[in-house]
Amino acid sequence: MNAADTAWIIVATALVLFMTLPGLALFYGGLVRARNVLSVFMHCYAIACLMSVLWFALGYSIAFGDGGAYWGGLGKMFLGGIDAGTLSGSLPEVLFFAFQMTFAIITPALIVGAYVERIGFGFVLLFSGLWMLLCYAPVTHWIWGGGFLADGGIFGETGVRDFAGGIVVHETAGLAALVLAVMLGARKNATTPPHNPGYVMIGAAMLWVGWFGFNGGSQLAADGGAAMALTVTHISAATASLTWALWERIKFGKASLVGMVTGTIAGLASITPASGFVGPVEALIIGAVAGILCQEAVVMIRERLKIDDTLDVFAVHGVGGIFGTIMIAAFGAGSWAAQLGSLAIVGAYTLVVTVVLAKLVSLVTPLRVDVETEHNGLDISVHGERAYDHSS
Repeated sequence: MNAADTAWIIVATALVLFMTLPGLALFYGGLVRARNVLSVFMHCYAIACLMSVLWFALGYSIAFGDGGAYWGGLGKMFLGGIDAGTLSGSLPEVLFFAFQMTFAIITPALIVGAYVERIGFGFVLLFSGLWMLLCYAPVTHWIWGGGFLADGGIFGETGVRDFAGGIVVHETAGLAALVLAVMLGARKNATTPPHNPGYVMIGAAMLWVGWFGFNGGSQLAADGGAAMALTVTHISAATASLTWALWERIKFGKASLVGMVTGTIAGLASITPASGFVGPVEALIIGAVAGILCQEAVVMIRERLKIDDTLDVFAVHGVGGIFGTIMIAAFGAGSWAAQLGSLAIVGAYTLVVTVVLAKLVSLVTPLRVDVETEHNGLDISVHGERAYDHSS
């Protein structure tokens, strides 16, 4: 065990959990109407709790067990055979488990942004739990757990390069979000502006800080690689924030706070897969393109395809993660076959699993709330609470 590596990953684990609670909750909560803000908080919080238990019970074993090329098996269920002295590389394995658990929490939590203001709470919990176990955990094994997309797999000695989750986290969550948005249909009133842009900015700032643990921690060591991953993450986020705001200013005559901080998230998602393989100049390029590319993806999804992906999960996370994964090959840090092939394989798998799970879960618990519940807001109708005395 390396004490410095262990200390850093303990901090990184806390930072990644901080991304979901409270970062993502505030970011998403500020973007919805006041009558639905508590439901968004509830979704993020409940998902964090449920994924923690499921990751402990089954998810970690499926993702990082000693199974074959396609899944890790059940040998590490409930951390069987693992104690404080068991090592994973230079780290206690129980710490590696905890660090990866925070990724298993935030990935289904990202999907929340696609279905806010109209989803059934029972559906959220049942779907998220099954999706993490049957989609996220197997994909994690394929890429990070020594599965068939990793080094020595179907793409030869050099497998796919995905440092911190461009495919594992952002492509899977983005595509699942798109599927659910299509299956749900649009909100009854999809034109109401965010009720609290201040929450959005605070949440985005927390995500930015937490992302240092997300990307820097993925080095799994306290060394120069972690420092570089942290640095390129920051440069990409800052650059994408500026290009998003500039593009808004050119197109609409004004740069908005919500737009600028959405650009931050686009830059962070885009650098995530590449953060262990590129330098600061490449990060500047990735961020500069991401701020414009993801903004145009928002327009495409909302206005041309007429899909109510409410908080732009696919346009920002999905497109950003896919773009960053491709840029690894463009900059010569990975093979085109492995990067594009893995995107296609994981994308197809995610789409199929998400559709099947959504249809099956909807047989057990309703996918969408009724019209009256949606009109009154999920806070009071579903949870019996209200964040504000007034309605909006």
